Amino acid sequence: MESRSLPWSRVRSGWERFAAGYRRRSSLVLRASVGLVYLWFGVLKFVPGASPAEDVATRTMERLTMGLVSADVSRPLLALMEVLIGVGLLSGVLPRLTLVVFFTHMSGVFSALLLLPAETWTTVLVAPSMEGQYIIKNVVLVAAGLTVATASHEGNGRRPPRSRGGRGGAGRGDVEGPAAPGRDHGGQPLTAPEVRPETTARRKTRTSRAMGSIAAVAAAKTVP
Repeated sequence: MESRSLPWSRVRSGWERFAAGYRRRSSLVLRASVGLVYLWFGVLKFVPGASPAEDVATRTMERLTMGLVSADVSRPLLALMEVLIGVGLLSGVLPRLTLVVFFTHMSGVFSALLLLPAETWTTVLVAPSMEGQYIIKNVVLVAAGLTVATASHEGNGRRPPRSRGGRGGAGRGDVEGPAAPGRDHGGQPLTAPEVRPETTARRKTRTSRAMGSIAAVAAAKTVP
């Protein structure tokens, strides 16, 4: 029984090690995957007729610009945009700008479902055509982009300010730990508070007055 369970335990431990390692690199793998897809599809658009999505993409751009940008102009522009997105995601350079261009491009891609209903739907908002399915699948890329954006934001979080008081001093933004016995948080020795002479004189005056009052009360009680 133990010999049968041994291979399974090895498989499970191996999978756990793989999952732990992949979890640390999942954001990088996802970013590289989306970048590779964009780079690949963008390069295809530089060649007329090489991309099956070329016609829908150029006609959508023509509708969005109200005919100001023709297909011969929009095709290389879209190709350049997709290549830049792919290079940005693969290299990790200017991640925020890359993601802004990415989501801008995606908004234009999904607008084809509304601007070109005859080409993207066999039954509007019910059954997409082959081109419509091609567009709707980009929901996965949008989800991947959101994950990459979240990971990029967490990785670029603000760092706590550095100490300005030197190596031993505590800075403005540092969290002070417990002070050493007999010393404050700055490392300086603790001193006893200064006792002012006038404070001692006042205490003596109050004490003498209290003693005089007690003596007077005691004398009054002894008088017959």
